[in-house]
Amino acid sequence: MDFSYIGIYLLILVIPLLASWHIKSTYKKYKKIENKNKLSGFDVARKILDANGLKDMYIVEVKGDLTDHYDPSQKVVRLSTDIFHGETIAAAAVAAHECGHAIQDKEGYKMMRIRSSLVPVVNFVTYSAYIMFVLSIIFQFFDLLMVSIVSVFFGLVFQIVTLPVEFNASSRALKKLKELELVDSKEHQGTEKMLKAAALTYVAAVLSSLLNLFRLVMMYANNRDRR
Repeated sequence: MDFSYIGIYLLILVIPLLASWHIKSTYKKYKKIENKNKLSGFDVARKILDANGLKDMYIVEVKGDLTDHYDPSQKVVRLSTDIFHGETIAAAAVAAHECGHAIQDKEGYKMMRIRSSLVPVVNFVTYSAYIMFVLSIIFQFFDLLMVSIVSVFFGLVFQIVTLPVEFNASSRALKKLKELELVDSKEHQGTEKMLKAAALTYVAAVLSSLLNLFRLVMMYANNRDRR
């Protein structure tokens, strides 16, 4: 195998691993530091939502670790157990970030709408690619590399659109934490580090997918040259 392919393979594996390690280590650090206001993630989320005209929105606890998310279909902010109950800097940062998504939804943030519209398209392409992949193995109807390229390309487009949505939610979170005085200046620095670490995971996903797409295109081009 060409050494260039090996290098790309390694980067595809290493970049997400480094980003994952960074967010987990940062989360572990700030999970241990309590905020001076003794506000749980639920308290922080409730105050931010109420201050932005979302008093009727529910905040519910979900199982898992860092499984926090905003559910636009149900209009619900879902927080993992440690975030929901935790009175820490990490809990404040994560809870505020998910509320950032809720505010985006309320205000009709354009990039969030675009991402939502892409979900069924990406799901359809992924499902179709899986079917074509199976048929290619059995009947050799389709070029496996081209199927993979199309699937990875649409996934990459979705990830690129996701980037501004996540960065904007974090920006809103930091602004609301400061405006509502939910954290002091020192704690604000901690929440900023938490959210930046989380953002890097999305950047890493884009880079990894981009490298994977480049690898597949190179393989496709090489195969054509050999014919």
